[in-house]
Amino acid sequence: MSDNKQKQDGREDSKVDLNDASEVAYAAKQAGVTSAQYKELAKASGSSSRAKIAEYIKSNAKA
Repeated sequence: MSDNKQKQDGREDSKVDLNDASEVAYAAKQAGVTSAQYKELAKASGSSSRAKIAEYIKSNAKA
């Protein structure tokens, strides 16, 4: 059975694969940080969930 790329349910987009450089780079660009910073922020947040990392960045932003 082949993977149907036309049928997506969104689960793929809810988390960032921190071992995939292009995925990290994309998420980092969206967050306005470097890839290395994004990985550190993900580690500090304790999650690979895009929403949780974004929430962590927002709550720990230096004003």
